Amino acid sequence: MKIAVSRASGTAKYALYEQWLKKADPTVEVVDLSTAATPEEAVERMHACSGLVLSGGPDVEASRYGMPERAALSEPPDLPRDAIEFAAIEAARERRMPTLGICRGLQILNVAYGGTLIADIPTERPSSIEHRALDGVDSMHTIEVEPGSILKRMCRTLDGTANSAHHQCIDTLAGLFTPAATAEDGTIEAFEWGDASLGGKPFLLAVQWHPERLDHANPLSGPIAEHFVNEVAAFDVLMKNYGNRST
Repeated sequence: MKIAVSRASGTAKYALYEQWLKKADPTVEVVDLSTAATPEEAVERMHACSGLVLSGGPDVEASRYGMPERAALSEPPDLPRDAIEFAAIEAARERRMPTLGICRGLQILNVAYGGTLIADIPTERPSSIEHRALDGVDSMHTIEVEPGSILKRMCRTLDGTANSAHHQCIDTLAGLFTPAATAEDGTIEAFEWGDASLGGKPFLLAVQWHPERLDHANPLSGPIAEHFVNEVAAFDVLMKNYGNRST
């Protein structure tokens, strides 16, 4: 069973995504999209995959969400990576492929579906909560999970402690999504489909924290990996039985 990860190599932190997924299912094979030369090559690699993980990383280019004036508040973007990930998101959407966004992955998913971002939390939305990593160490803060969310069903908790390593966050949430968890300062910490409970949508979850860097026993880590891998396995069976087609 193959899962495409937007970047899964290059540093020890990126290697954690594969380790985290394999704790849920040792048979998982990760396909790293970041080594593709073009967005088209990345999408071609996804044809053999049954799930997509959008991993953490640098800021999304501000012009992608229609606010180029916020570029001065952003870190230098990785334009080739942006292009690959937007293409991967569109390919996953067309195939109805299970998708999981983590940190930057949450942000780029929101942008791809029409949402916007706060370019720098300390400048644009000062908070008593520290969202950034300090001296390379993730900050920690509590989050509240929405009672009726899919996230609550999979993690079986209404609150928890999440790690935090970001200076950007959601400004306007894309219209198709609904918050699944928030921080005490109102920052959206997770989102899912707005009508996910009605069924009929492929699995999609985005979290602002890094579950791959938390203890697997944390309800905001292991259960997410296990649920996602189960969704990927179900999609894999569907594709093998009915062929790789979009609907």
